[in-house]
Amino acid sequence: MRRKALLAVLLAPLFMALVAVSVINVALAAIGEALAADSGGLQWVISGYALAFGIVLVPAGRAGDATGRRRMFLIGVALFTLGSLASGLAPNVELLNLSRILQGLGSGLLNPQTVALIQQHFRGQDRARAFAMLATTVAVATAVGPVIGGALIQVLGADAGWRWMFLMNVPIGVVAIVAALRIIPDDRRHRVPGKGRRPDLDPVGTLLLTLAILGVMLPFLERGVSTLVWLSFPVGLAMLGLWWVWEQSYKERGRPPMVDPAIFTNRPFRNGILIVSVYFLGATSVWIIVPLYLQMHLGHSAFEASLLGLPSSVAAAISSQIAGSRVLGMGRRMVIYGFAVAFTGLLGTALLAGPVESGWIPFWLLAVPLTLMGVSQGMTIAPNQTLTLNSVDPRYGGVAGGILQLGQRTGAAVGTAMIPGIIFSLTESGTPWLEAFTIAVASIMALTLAAMGVSIADRAREKAASASL
Repeated sequence: MRRKALLAVLLAPLFMALVAVSVINVALAAIGEALAADSGGLQWVISGYALAFGIVLVPAGRAGDATGRRRMFLIGVALFTLGSLASGLAPNVELLNLSRILQGLGSGLLNPQTVALIQQHFRGQDRARAFAMLATTVAVATAVGPVIGGALIQVLGADAGWRWMFLMNVPIGVVAIVAALRIIPDDRRHRVPGKGRRPDLDPVGTLLLTLAILGVMLPFLERGVSTLVWLSFPVGLAMLGLWWVWEQSYKERGRPPMVDPAIFTNRPFRNGILIVSVYFLGATSVWIIVPLYLQMHLGHSAFEASLLGLPSSVAAAISSQIAGSRVLGMGRRMVIYGFAVAFTGLLGTALLAGPVESGWIPFWLLAVPLTLMGVSQGMTIAPNQTLTLNSVDPRYGGVAGGILQLGQRTGAAVGTAMIPGIIFSLTESGTPWLEAFTIAVASIMALTLAAMGVSIADRAREKAASASL
């Protein structure tokens, strides 16, 4: 098997799915005008995708582990491609949102298989490099998505432009399916050996976790939600508790649970989930509050604000490759250093905001400390993923990868509601914009230090484990 070809086949659909996330930000105005959609309808163009994606991550990982990862990968790519076609042809915002949900389901199905197949077919330094390429793919897709979207609208016009943002995925998806059938090894498992029956996918556990994720994430995916919607959050937590009890009892009865509770007794895995969840709780919000500050307060255009993220994405792509070649030797120290770089970038952003507001320095100088955020991304996300999944049996790579990505998505959903909420709450109560922005950045700095603290604790575990060998 050619590993480079396998990695290319795995990462191409992932790139396509990530572009579909970032490209939509520049298309909302055009979609709203073309489909006569209100702000609520446009919100669900983003939120419907995010919710569908998050809900299926862990069940998809379990299904891939139990029945075959290539099969689930192909189904995911097919659903995403079909959703892209339907989105590009949608005559109204309601059908567009349904199509985006289909896209999200497809993306949620293929993502855990990508992580699990890398873990299955790559070992040691090759695996670290593969995860570094995955991180580079994320960084590049995030950077080029808005650029592709803006170019399509500029060249094709508003209506045709946003439609081709979706339709361009269709030929890519078809090619990816054909290539996957030829290159990814067939690992279908129809029957449980010796038992003559289909794999047990724990349908009750799947339903309970789905309802739990839905309840927890829903309030954070739409601004200005009602009190009734917020009630879904404690209900989601209660469902999560029921799911945990069910999984334990299911295992005690000799049945294979969707997620074996024993996986959370694995300290490096548990710490890795906590690290990435706390990091995404804060770091992803930077790219919301900086454009808010520049556009809503300082009067810069959306295009000017979007340019500040390009150097950061390039830095993330480069640092991912460097970190990937060194993470196995450095262990959690790499992640700790990454958080230190992020803290420095956030501090620099807070310190430069005042001079930018007063006009002493141009706004684009904010790109300097924000580029450090990209450097830190390459030093934290992929290395943390490598170290976390290295502690898990590759047979359960799909579930482990799904849980890891669910931590990212949940952290991002909560953070992108919480951190901008701090700014809006403060400014609406009369706090000056500069002070509100600084407080929001300080909140992200505190979360970065918290993630660093968990990383330091896990580094102590690493040292103790190494000393005992």
